[in-house]
Amino acid sequence: MQVHSLNTPSLPIGHLQTTPTASPTSSTPTNSKEKGITSPVHDPVQLSGHDPELEKLKARDREVRAHEAAHAAAAGSLAKGGPSYTYQRGSDGQLYAVGGEINIDTSAVSGDPEATIQKARQIRAAANAPANPSAQDRAVAAQATRLEAQARRELQQERTEKVQELPSSGSNTPPSEPKIIDLFA
Repeated sequence: MQVHSLNTPSLPIGHLQTTPTASPTSSTPTNSKEKGITSPVHDPVQLSGHDPELEKLKARDREVRAHEAAHAAAAGSLAKGGPSYTYQRGSDGQLYAVGGEINIDTSAVSGDPEATIQKARQIRAAANAPANPSAQDRAVAAQATRLEAQARRELQQERTEKVQELPSSGSNTPPSEPKIIDLFA
């Protein structure tokens, strides 16, 4: 089963500028050293260094990566590889993570309910590890709770069967006579 985290929709690509809004034009040189050299007019966003959509994308990338890192750390050996990400290209041409998931083993431990209980607890901890678990994270945590409950029932059934196998005090065989040894003879 996969733990999909941060299943919120990614920022629509239409909201991110991938090309400058102003078309480059030539300016007139201002002194003799610059004669023959032209410089483009830059986008005001590029000049100011502040692109609100790009800042949102960078923040989302940090959030997604921290979220998946929390899952991976808590999952430990149950993780099947590292996190995988869904990317979106920013106006700076860079790729930013806007979604992610990590695959973890959520199967029961065959023939060992006690180990399954421990594993279910680790699955639940991994699913709830991020500060803001997603709906999918909560669903995986609920599945782990059900897995633990089933393992507890199996463990109780095993214990009940063991108790029933023990000889009971109300059996039909008479108690054996105790042997008395006279030590003062």
